[in-house]
Amino acid sequence: MQKAKSEAKQNIVLFAEEFVPLESKESLLLLVDKRTGANFCECHIKGSTLMALGTIDAPLDPEDQPDYRANREIRLNHPAFLKMKEDARQGRTFSNIVSEYTKEFDAAHPLKIVGGQHRFQAIQDAVENDIDEYHGVKVYFNLDMNQRIDVQLISNTNIAISGDLFDRMQETFQGPQLRNWCQTVGLLGSGQDFADQYARGGAISVRMARSFITNYYNGRKVDAKKFAMTDTTPTLCVSGEHDPDWDALKSTTPGLWTDKKLIDAATEFSLLVAAQRKAFEGKPRTKPDYPEKAFSAAIYSAWSYIAGILHDNETRLKRHFSIRSASGTDPLNAAALAKGRHKTDSDTYRGLGYRTDAKERARFAELFFLQAEDGEGITPKAIEVAIKQYHAKQANLEVIKAKEK
Repeated sequence: MQKAKSEAKQNIVLFAEEFVPLESKESLLLLVDKRTGANFCECHIKGSTLMALGTIDAPLDPEDQPDYRANREIRLNHPAFLKMKEDARQGRTFSNIVSEYTKEFDAAHPLKIVGGQHRFQAIQDAVENDIDEYHGVKVYFNLDMNQRIDVQLISNTNIAISGDLFDRMQETFQGPQLRNWCQTVGLLGSGQDFADQYARGGAISVRMARSFITNYYNGRKVDAKKFAMTDTTPTLCVSGEHDPDWDALKSTTPGLWTDKKLIDAATEFSLLVAAQRKAFEGKPRTKPDYPEKAFSAAIYSAWSYIAGILHDNETRLKRHFSIRSASGTDPLNAAALAKGRHKTDSDTYRGLGYRTDAKERARFAELFFLQAEDGEGITPKAIEVAIKQYHAKQANLEVIKAKEK
């Protein structure tokens, strides 16, 4: 720690000479965050200097994952950002821009902006319109990996931050394995990163990927012969906070990233996603959720769960995979799902596939398991039977619990 502080003292001098902050070199104070031991200073820098020597293109892990970023995507058309740009053009001075001073990567832009990227962009717009004001900047020096992730997290943490961004940052810190795996099986495109806030038709989130894998392995623990007597409710991983269950799964599953059966299942699911989207191409009156139906949380969690249950039953697993080709017009039969309901459902229930609660996930588990018996696809009859089977199973499980008391 003493070495880091000594190097930080040297770097703050270099920083002052290069950026010429409003504060004099002698008045710049090297402060310490006692929570992590990170060294930093706070000062004011000209907007033009920020633009010349700063960048928001800052990787979280520059050595092992240089192509992936922790920052949120810029919301160019967000009303708050547009107002921010207008304020900057009128001479607004911004503060609390968080950065790291380092020349270890991209030496031409030694100031890496890790918090306040929207303010940075607004300042850039102002500078391009000949408005050049001083802005408040918090500058960190000589961060190690743990300190860098901490700075990234606190800089992007506020009431409105998405859980998906938090998850992505945590996963990036842990390594590229999940992202690489998703790119391999087709859940992400080549070179594509997880969404910082999942939106229909966009990149999947870390939570979606974790939930898919988690449910597959949970399914493998279920005896298919006892399916009717087992609580078969898929799960959804937590988001926006540390997930100890995910860490436990990775630590207790050797060869997770090279598990061929898991890779095959995920690849097949990616093909289902593609088939579902293709079925609605060029159809302008399509309901917006229909092409993306496969990425409904209840569907992908249950689909993966059943793939896990059937992992050692080649015939039924093949039927499960065949859903994507069972119907050329709509593999998941979204229209029929929307009509699926039980007499106990409330008037506000919109049909199967619109909710993500445990009941919805369990109903889909029944549907996919039933479909694997004949491979005829998602039919209105199968939907009706699956929903009734779910309720019958829950009633039976309650009886068993009552007897055990």
